[in-house]
Amino acid sequence: MSDYDVRMIILSTDDLEESIRFYTETLGMPLKFRDGSHFAALDGGSVTLALATKVDHPLPGQVVVGIKTADVDAAAEAIEANGGGVVKGPYNDEHERRAVVYDHKGNGLVFYSPLAR
Repeated sequence: MSDYDVRMIILSTDDLEESIRFYTETLGMPLKFRDGSHFAALDGGSVTLALATKVDHPLPGQVVVGIKTADVDAAAEAIEANGGGVVKGPYNDEHERRAVVYDHKGNGLVFYSPLAR
């Protein structure tokens, strides 16, 4: 089994309400939670579909894949050592440790691990 678990796809939006309405009404995806007017998570089955404005999007304008891992720092180091790059991090936010990176072709990834409480 891999040490990496793809759990989220993050899409950009400039109108969170409109995007929530689109995905809930058009595709019937239930809203899992929202964070103000800048972030929402929808139940996409095995993957969470996140909608984020530029306030909360790790790489505004890009589709970003969220990957859960036990060692964010090692993942970011591996990306950088193999032709990718680190945009931000690793760092702790309120809920988790994160690193925003891009792979060898410029695709955005966010590695994350929940903080111990």
